[in-house]
Amino acid sequence: MPADSDQHPTGEAGPALEPVTEPVTEPVTEPVTAIIPARLGSSRFPRKVLASKTGKPLVVHAAEAAARAPSIGRVVVAIDDAELARALKPHGVGHVMTRRDHQNGTSRLAEAAVLLGLDDDAVVVNVQADEPEIEPEHIEAAVGRLRAADEPVSTTACPLDPADAGNPNVVKVVADRSGRAMYFSRAAVPYDRDGVSPGSDGLPPGRLRHLGLYAYRVSFLRTYSDLEPTPCETAERLEQLRVLEHGFPIGLALVDRPGPPGIDTPEQYAAFVARWKATWKARL
Repeated sequence: MPADSDQHPTGEAGPALEPVTEPVTEPVTEPVTAIIPARLGSSRFPRKVLASKTGKPLVVHAAEAAARAPSIGRVVVAIDDAELARALKPHGVGHVMTRRDHQNGTSRLAEAAVLLGLDDDAVVVNVQADEPEIEPEHIEAAVGRLRAADEPVSTTACPLDPADAGNPNVVKVVADRSGRAMYFSRAAVPYDRDGVSPGSDGLPPGRLRHLGLYAYRVSFLRTYSDLEPTPCETAERLEQLRVLEHGFPIGLALVDRPGPPGIDTPEQYAAFVARWKATWKARL
């Protein structure tokens, strides 16, 4: 479905968070662009990306956090509503207007990369709009893995807390010996049937917590747009399984800890606001 007729086709950002109002006409050569897919719909916390009890929308916090990563040359928010564009403008955050009919964030990212004129070899990092405290080190880890390995996609993972092994809201990933993802699941995989081969932490070897931060080559984002949904992706409700089921590798960048949580509920947002206010008071 095309964007509303009164909306700009693109409002792409220049270096860091400087706003740009003219469409991109030449290929972009910056090595890394952070793109933040953002929409107003959310079942548990409607319009959360515009929550502004800190004085700025949640999505702006996410953009500023991503810009702190050394590898990021610019940050752009991929939106589908003019209200989001108006909310971003006072804070100097650039945007690109995408269609409203995307099935997932990766598909929206792919359209954004085309609208921005990114080269096939360019690297794009997918940052979530509800992660205002994303750690720059995690972005650097994902980008570093993508640059070092012959893989079209990289993502981040960390050791899994045994208490989360059975939690379906914590996605698990199983790694192979080359550091690539074998499978992602909400279930406790791999299942240690006989309990005879636990790792040092009491978990089966290879089980990690998936953190959901991705780095892509733009050429693969174009490929992803043409891939059909797959059975495991549909069953688990995990879009990254489409990549594996179609035979493409996903490299894993390992980090020490999961970092601050994303914002899914009003209660989590309130906790973020309290942390943010405490941080600013400490700086005064």
